[in-house]
Amino acid sequence: MNTTTGKHVTNFTVPGMQQSPAEETIAILDKRLVALIDLQLTLKHVHWNVVGPNFIAVHEMLDPQVDAVREMSDEVAERIAALGGVPVGTAGSIAQRRDWKDYSLGKASVEEHLGALDVVYSGINADHRSAIGRLAELDPVSEDMLIGELARLEQFQWFVRAHLESASGELPTAGLRSEKQAARAASA
Repeated sequence: MNTTTGKHVTNFTVPGMQQSPAEETIAILDKRLVALIDLQLTLKHVHWNVVGPNFIAVHEMLDPQVDAVREMSDEVAERIAALGGVPVGTAGSIAQRRDWKDYSLGKASVEEHLGALDVVYSGINADHRSAIGRLAELDPVSEDMLIGELARLEQFQWFVRAHLESASGELPTAGLRSEKQAARAASA
């Protein structure tokens, strides 16, 4: 995205791909880039602010997720550039381009943060699936890239949910869409 004009700049694209599908692919990938950068920052925020029993297990579980999501955002940004777009990852630009609110918990218990992260991952993963569906028609390379990322993101959500799930298979955050509601339900 050209921060001056607010438009994606594509003077070229990969051989064999037409300009219009490339521009739409860049726009889809740009939304995923914003989400992934926001997710890696959110995960690090949780890493710094989680407290209580099982603190160290969750604290140590999150760093590999941060690193993996950082790699995903790099991969998406490089794909945008390969398609002829301009990846923008500055803090102000990310905050301006996202269409959701900042992560809502500060210092909180393991259960509260994991409940909220379950909601965060649900949103990220659903949006990745939606993007994959559209990319199936536009660009199989970008589609394949997001499929691989989604497999890892779903695994990370499973790690989070494994801490929340009861022995009988109940998930206290099931169906919740608010981070604060999920935090309360997980800590109850």
